[in-house]
Amino acid sequence: MQKRSLFTLAVALLVSLSAFAADLTVDEIIAKNFDAMGGKDKLAAMKSVRFTGKMSMGPMEAPISMTKKRPEMMRLDFTIQGMTGTQAFDGTNGWVVMPFLGKKDPEAMNADQLKEAKEEADFDGPTWNYKDKGNKVELLGKADIEGTPAYKLKITTKAGTESTVYIDADSFLEVKSESKRTVQGQEVESETTLGNYQEFGGIMFPTSMEMKAKGAPGAQTITIEKVEINPAVADDTFKMPAAKKAEEKPAAKQ
Repeated sequence: MQKRSLFTLAVALLVSLSAFAADLTVDEIIAKNFDAMGGKDKLAAMKSVRFTGKMSMGPMEAPISMTKKRPEMMRLDFTIQGMTGTQAFDGTNGWVVMPFLGKKDPEAMNADQLKEAKEEADFDGPTWNYKDKGNKVELLGKADIEGTPAYKLKITTKAGTESTVYIDADSFLEVKSESKRTVQGQEVESETTLGNYQEFGGIMFPTSMEMKAKGAPGAQTITIEKVEINPAVADDTFKMPAAKKAEEKPAAKQ
């Protein structure tokens, strides 16, 4: 009888804990997420950050570097076959350099690229003080992510962009996200799986990210090898440089 009573008590305790976890509000889940990452104080003290690693897609591998600076500046550089491409946003304007497409001079981003770059450049992300930013976050219950329960949050930004974020119900770290974006006039649904969190400067960052279009074969993997907290970064780093002047041809001999 004693064993049965202990078993019943244990089951009741688990049920009670499960019910408690299910009662978390959106704001409580977001707060626990920031705590799991290192705490809002440490996150707020971060003024700039640089990620260095590599991007892989099939047999192709490219070194990458992503630099971000408050309040919303971002620059991504990646090198393929000796040529370096760049995507950057200076807080107002966005620009790209794509030498692989025969475009060696910087060009202004189109409207869809600019919208995406501006959201990527948000230093703290859409859930940080989301109400002040005009964003909306809804709890859609729980979901199973590779055998692990996770809170499912729907985020709608002030600009109208929608995404779904999955927060591990145990670690409270983000493990997956789903979003829609417009590429060459077509809407593309993509999903990103995050993992292998490591601590850099007292803050937890995912060092493995796998991105792919929903329902499509193949994936793009990013592996982060180094994270620098508060590196010195000049604002000019994010500004669009002037186009290079074409070399003058020598005058023809008479």
